[in-house]
Amino acid sequence: MLVSAVGFTLIAVELGHRTEVLVLSRDVPAGHVLAKADLRSVEVAAEESVVPVADRARIVGQRARVPLVAGSLLSPGQVGERVDFPPVGFSQVSLAVEAGGAPPDLARGERVGVLPGPAGVGEDVPKDGKGEEGPAAVIGTVTGVKVPESAGAARVVTVLVETGAARRAAQLDHPRVVVLPAQGREAP
Repeated sequence: MLVSAVGFTLIAVELGHRTEVLVLSRDVPAGHVLAKADLRSVEVAAEESVVPVADRARIVGQRARVPLVAGSLLSPGQVGERVDFPPVGFSQVSLAVEAGGAPPDLARGERVGVLPGPAGVGEDVPKDGKGEEGPAAVIGTVTGVKVPESAGAARVVTVLVETGAARRAAQLDHPRVVVLPAQGREAP
């Protein structure tokens, strides 16, 4: 019983140990030079894969190597001299998505399918050369969503896609964006 009590006490002390670490106070695009205002501190039960507050001076002035999301813990590998985004083999495509062409709560990080919008009244549906209807969906991850400047205007949705599909995505007429499950290869 004494061994159990000592073991429980050691576990409770270890679980209660919190470290003050850096988190992002706002979204930061890849390539952005980090400023004090981009960072805040929180106390968490953390491992060595996060940046402690004591390293703030070393982090300020470094570039974000990848896009960083507000509220996320900062990792040492996310900052440095060079930008690693988009990764090799991928490109970002910005699409003007009309009202109703994407979920209203679309957010960064969501896995999506980008499809051509409906053909206008009286228009022929384009063929892909194989006798099938228009281009297939392009699968990607949302890296940015800009709110429309006015009511009814298109909003700009930026999607990270495989480089081979970038041209196809950019050429879609009246693109529609659908959210897909986080895992898998399902296409709309």
